[in-house]
Order: sequence, then C-alpha cells, then structure tokens
Amino acid sequence: MALFGSNEVGLQLLLSPLGSNVVVRTACCSVGIVLPVYSTFKAIEGRDQDEQQKWLLYWAAYGSFSVVELFTDKFLYWFPLYYHMKFAFLVWLQLPTVDGAKQLYANHLRPFLLKHQGRLDQVVDFLYGEMSKLISNHQVEIRFVRTLATKIWTSVNESARDPVHGRVTGSIEGPPQPAAVEVPSVQVENSDSENEE
Repeated sequence: MALFGSNEVGLQLLLSPLGSNVVVRTACCSVGIVLPVYSTFKAIEGRDQDEQQKWLLYWAAYGSFSVVELFTDKFLYWFPLYYHMKFAFLVWLQLPTVDGAKQLYANHLRPFLLKHQGRLDQVVDFLYGEMSKLISNHQVEIRFVRTLATKIWTSVNESARDPVHGRVTGSIEGPPQPAAVEVPSVQVENSDSENEE
C-alpha cells in the first residue's frame, strides 16, 4: 500500500524539514539552470524568435539575480525557507502565465541599465581591454598550459579506454609512461665569456 501519491512525494520532499536544503538546492539548480539551458537550446535550434527572446529575458533576469545573490547569500541563507523562496522565484521567472522574467526586465532591469548605460559601457570596455592585455602578455604561458592540458587529456582518454593496462591494445607490458611535457627553453648568458672579451 503506497502512503503517498506520486504528486505528493515531490511536494513532501520539497517541504520536509530534514535534509530539505539539499533537495531544494538541487531543485533550484535543475529549474534555474538545467531546464532553461535545454529550453534555450531548443529555441535556438528551432529558430523560434519569440522563444529566443523569452529565454534571453530569462537569462538577463537570472544573471541579475545571481549577482545580487552573490553579495547577499551569506546573510539570506540563514533565513528559514530561503531556498524554498528561491525555488519559487525561479519558477515564477519561467511561468508563461505570469512571464516573471519579462516583468522583472521591463520594470527594474531595463530602466536601471538605461540609466547607467554610459558608465557600464566604460567599465565593460576597460575590462575587455585589460583581459586582452593579459592574454597578449602571457601567450607563452597560455600555450604551455594548453599543451599540458592536451597531454593530460590524451593520457586520461587512453587510460579510460583500458583502465587495467592504460592501453587500447590490452597488452600486459606494465603501466603507461607519463607523457613528456615541453617546457619553454630559456637561454642563460655566461658571464665568464663576457669577461674574456
């Protein structure tokens, strides 16, 4: 005999006081990120302009909420039912009947961004400029990290194909040898040769 109907089990999990943070936080991630990512994918692939605009508005609202939450989360999570309210807010943003993301964008986000657009453009241009300088000044290090990551990834893929021997062939020749990592060469000047001249 089942104690709960299938619809009641989900509600019981969300509202149960024991371990509810884990369940509700997982639900927030699923409803706030996983479902919208897939819905955005479908809107892009289906070339549906209305759906694309709906999900652009959602991501603008969700991103703004995430920025606010970044600074307030340390205080808010102490409030009882904080994650339940967050879950309800994320559902409200997506519900087609209320169109919460569109309301939030039109009533709060758009006026704020229009008012501060000039200053925000300066900040964004500055940040992009600094990122470009950082990348251009550290090309050698970036190539080294990319090469290292590629070799590690290749080694992991080879080990995953045959976890016992680390080889695709399956021969018993011992463990695989680690891949060599190329380190950029540095030339060192010899001070003795300079003194002889």
